[in-house]
Amino acid sequence: MEPDLFTAAAEERAEKDPTASPLAVRMRPRTLDDVVGQSHLLRPGSPLRRLVGEGAGGPAGPSSVILWGPPGTGKTTLAYVVSQATDKRFVELSAITAGVKEVRAVIDGARRSSGGFGRDTVLFLDEIHRFSKAQQDSLLPAVENRWVTLIAATTENPYFSVISPLLSRSLLLTLEPLTDDDLRGLLRRAVRDERGLGGAVALPEDTEAHLLRIAGGDGRRALTALEAGAGAALAEGASEIALAALEAAVNRAAVAYDRDGDQHYDVASALIKSVRGSDVDAALHYLARMIEAGEDPRFIARRLMISASEDIGMADPTALQTAVAAAQAVALIGFPEAAITLSQATIALALAPKSNAAVMAIGAAQADVRAGLAGPVPPHLRDGHYQGAKKLGHGRDYQYPHDLPGGIAGQQYAPDAVDGKRYYQPTRHGAEARYAEVLERVRERLADRPERS
Repeated sequence: MEPDLFTAAAEERAEKDPTASPLAVRMRPRTLDDVVGQSHLLRPGSPLRRLVGEGAGGPAGPSSVILWGPPGTGKTTLAYVVSQATDKRFVELSAITAGVKEVRAVIDGARRSSGGFGRDTVLFLDEIHRFSKAQQDSLLPAVENRWVTLIAATTENPYFSVISPLLSRSLLLTLEPLTDDDLRGLLRRAVRDERGLGGAVALPEDTEAHLLRIAGGDGRRALTALEAGAGAALAEGASEIALAALEAAVNRAAVAYDRDGDQHYDVASALIKSVRGSDVDAALHYLARMIEAGEDPRFIARRLMISASEDIGMADPTALQTAVAAAQAVALIGFPEAAITLSQATIALALAPKSNAAVMAIGAAQADVRAGLAGPVPPHLRDGHYQGAKKLGHGRDYQYPHDLPGGIAGQQYAPDAVDGKRYYQPTRHGAEARYAEVLERVRERLADRPERS
């Protein structure tokens, strides 16, 4: 990197007093092998390995990359490792403060460095989604001609936030939220490492579990919370970070919730039963408990989709549309914003009219099938398109409903064994009352049919 006078002074201070830098900064890996998580991006021969000079020989040089992932998954960390490991000129810019002028200055410097000293330049551009189209356009010649190797980081979907020409000239690398095992290793390393807490305090299991919950796959958040808890413990002269001390330090109470145990299923069950019972406030309470405990938002969305059909059904057919839309939105945006989407869906479902008629209908039909009440398909409904079907009587006397007044043909559709069975028994709740009236008229028309010879 090319620090200015103030950056150099800050780095000198950090060397003299390591605690002047946040724990998350002090614990940044120095090599790619030290990086926690993202193993799918760190295999031998990967673009990031080639950026630091591993396997970079031959006619193919390292490619520019766009790192896309949620906050705290290691985008800046990976760029930092490249800056430490490569012998290339490394320049860092933030799209929050930089503009076209700064980009052009870097490109001019890169061309001079390459032409005069044969030294390539790596440009790390953080928050690239904040650059306008014109600002991103200014990067194109440098990337295309490889005057710079670009490492761009973004938390936004690059297919919407990065211009297509720049995407086509770069490799898109997707970072995933850190797993609990990744975070656990990161926390334990920070506790014992001299760059971190140096073993000054211990991390009990219950406190560690709470850190994992509040981190939500974000390594930076986990280390920031750990530092706050350690500071509180050391101020009290404690030898370990008690759960109560961590709660006070981060102002977030530990939620009794085991994502792999009874609490996971009990709270999820209580959420759905509260929705079914139309208690919107209780439903929101259980939703909040699941969110605060770090539950997978996709799991919550799936349960709401099931409830939309199981508990609401035809009383409000739009409930399923709402739940499906919420699931799609949650998959796209993730936490923390997904909490708002889940709240909206929960409120809509809790306040919707309720009907389990769809559940009872398919259950009754399945029970008859399992009991052997199936039987052959009536001849006039059988496929009559293949050769020889007419000789078998298939399709004979079939009445095409679209040719008849009202579009309903009075003919038998069910097999003899279940003819006349009424599986769907609509309620008079919400929109289903209208369907009940329609169904009554339809069934009368269907029953008005000539006797079979």
